[in-house]
Amino acid sequence: MIQFPTSQADIDNTATWAKYSKRLCDHCGASCCSLPVEVQASDLIRMELMDEFELEEDLKHIARRLMKQHLVEHFHSKTKTFTLARMASGDCLFLDSRSRRCTIYFQRPNTCRNHPQVGPRAGYCAFKRKVSA
Repeated sequence: MIQFPTSQADIDNTATWAKYSKRLCDHCGASCCSLPVEVQASDLIRMELMDEFELEEDLKHIARRLMKQHLVEHFHSKTKTFTLARMASGDCLFLDSRSRRCTIYFQRPNTCRNHPQVGPRAGYCAFKRKVSA
């Protein structure tokens, strides 16, 4: 039987995060989906936010276009990393607010695919129990 954390994690305080167990996801309210999501151009292609042929363009131009569309909030030119925009609630744009599930799960970026092995505290997650409907 899995033992769940007795308290809710504070997403901004990694010391409160729970040791990751795959089964936690079944009972979690998708708190990781309120963390900033950094993506590469290859992720944007998979997410169908840009086309492969656009890789020939300056990524700054692509970032400006995606910012105007409110899909990206920041572009780091040194690392060529985009930060996805979030909803007013702080949740990822691609999180369904009712089901608390990803709407692009099979196209999700590598950051999400590899969480929590990578991130602010590798091997831990900001577990918050799902709220019953």
